[in-house]
Amino acid sequence: MSQPISIVPRRDPRRSEHEANKLAKRLRRMVGDAIVDYGMIGEGDRVMVCLSGGKDSYGMLDVLMALQEKAPVRFELIAVNLDQKQPGFPEDVLPAYLEARGVPFRIVEQDTYSIVKRVIPEGKTMCSLCSRLRRGVLYRVAGELGATKIALGHHRDDILATFFLNLFYAGKLKAMPPKLVSDDGKHVVIRPLAYVPEADLAAYAELKAFPIIPCTLCGSQSNLQRQVVGGMLREWQKRFPGRIESILRALTDVRASHLMDRKLFDFAGLAPTGIASEDGDRAFDPESFREPAFAEPGAGID
Repeated sequence: MSQPISIVPRRDPRRSEHEANKLAKRLRRMVGDAIVDYGMIGEGDRVMVCLSGGKDSYGMLDVLMALQEKAPVRFELIAVNLDQKQPGFPEDVLPAYLEARGVPFRIVEQDTYSIVKRVIPEGKTMCSLCSRLRRGVLYRVAGELGATKIALGHHRDDILATFFLNLFYAGKLKAMPPKLVSDDGKHVVIRPLAYVPEADLAAYAELKAFPIIPCTLCGSQSNLQRQVVGGMLREWQKRFPGRIESILRALTDVRASHLMDRKLFDFAGLAPTGIASEDGDRAFDPESFREPAFAEPGAGID
């Protein structure tokens, strides 16, 4: 008796192209929205794009290049990679990619890898020292290049993970801001991917076939608190659609008068005004929460 023939349906290439275009357009819109909402890039800016060789920084550079062509303001992009002298680092990958894309770039060689491995005991978290060393080098290079903005590839999920790490382990309400002044007070740091989910960046990296370079420092540590929190967020996204978006929105709508930080709100000097206020005490009112309706952020440069 002959076995039935299994027929695997062929994927319509037109549908694949349509989905790819939708993803690219969505990324451009989200990055454009973040740039406009936080005033990240202005006329004449020289933006130093920090390129690590990971999916996030590749995606950031690619989207910024697309926006650069249509933006209502003129700005420059220059990609910078810090070669930390990790064993086996493929030195030719990024220069070849950037030359093929026609992107001005600079490769900075500094052996921070050996410093981190020497100073941090085996089994301890290396990210803090590695990050500080990288920041110092990148700030110096930004000054040498005359960069007016330093663009980092942290995405929405990084921002939320930082919020929960501070909440759970440091007792602070603090996250990664989309825009800030650098530690040395000399540079403006921006995070154009602030609205972008990591899953979209992963899909985009696969679509564009970016030549990903793994990190043998962070990538070798399996029990980082950030990875644990990241897993929690992914589980929430799967079980409770909309929760992640709601948390991100909460970070943009803070009511200092309804928290407990005396540095942000003058509780001691609080007195009745005789004027009704929507922010007044409603402690005795029953809580009423509706299902979140997530509107698209404001118009960006698309």
